[in-house]
Amino acid sequence: MERKISYAAAIGEAQAQAMDRHESVFICGLETDGERGIFGTTVEPCKKFPHRVFDMPLCENGITGFGLGTSLAGMRPIMVHARIDFLMLAMDQIVNHAAKWKFMTGNAFNTPMVIRTIIGRGKGQGAQHAQALHSMFAGVAGLKVVMPASACDAKGLLISAIEDDETVVYIEHRFLHPIEGCVPEDYYKVPIGKARILTQGSDVTIVAISHMVIEAQRAAIELLKDGISAEVIDLRTIKPIDEETILNSVSKTGGLIVADVGQKICGVGSEIVSLVMEKAFNFIDVPPVRIGLPDYPVPTAIPMEEQYYPSWINIVSEARKMMGKNLGKIESGVVATRNFQGPF
Repeated sequence: MERKISYAAAIGEAQAQAMDRHESVFICGLETDGERGIFGTTVEPCKKFPHRVFDMPLCENGITGFGLGTSLAGMRPIMVHARIDFLMLAMDQIVNHAAKWKFMTGNAFNTPMVIRTIIGRGKGQGAQHAQALHSMFAGVAGLKVVMPASACDAKGLLISAIEDDETVVYIEHRFLHPIEGCVPEDYYKVPIGKARILTQGSDVTIVAISHMVIEAQRAAIELLKDGISAEVIDLRTIKPIDEETILNSVSKTGGLIVADVGQKICGVGSEIVSLVMEKAFNFIDVPPVRIGLPDYPVPTAIPMEEQYYPSWINIVSEARKMMGKNLGKIESGVVATRNFQGPF
């Protein structure tokens, strides 16, 4: 019988197993050794390796600088920033140092560190606690960016990130933490830079990112009722992008929808659409569609917040338009989960 654990527990297990295998791995960050353990993700490693999981002063730039220095000295730090919003305070360390030491030293020095950070959407978190800034990091040469959507991938991608010799920004979505999935107990890796096809289809390709993978899977089920066969791709890695999987799928279906948890303008969706238009233009039957956040900050009022975020309904609506089907209004817009146990 396959074992099921939560996304958060899978992250904890990945860290604990990596720490068991590699003495150079440690975890640091604000409240990482606290009772709640960053949404439960550091509880297991803290119990097993209490002297290698430790709290840090409230100084994002200092935490990141500490991680950078230890990585240059041969350690493999996992730095935890519970909100991606405040990772902006560490941009100099990340952009001008961690991403560049390998290149500036002719491969003499590597920075094998993982920067774990979280998109904090949920119940009025507002403009400064719920941003999705992954496209910003993806635009920095020298960084790798991963965004797992399932518990299985959360574990496998984190282990790959820990063992990678470059800096990996590992981005979680708060809504994914409680979702359970089948996760092997073994120590295993999911390759960075490789997407996964979740649903085979022939009419339209839906490339989804992070929590929008959950919405895309629901959309695919609804679209089948309309006679529309959607191929759902979980991108998993934002940078480097798995061009081959995307292009092969679009060449088969002739249609593309990109569903992102971040901004539509200048986002990852724009990059994927550009890729397809440059390399698979002759296979496109209808203009590609981007689904993402509008170009203004996240509102705090919960009713406004619910209108702000796209869901499976937006995907279904756009796919119907592509296929020339107008089947009326879709009634329910409830997202896959609203469970929230924040802030940390």
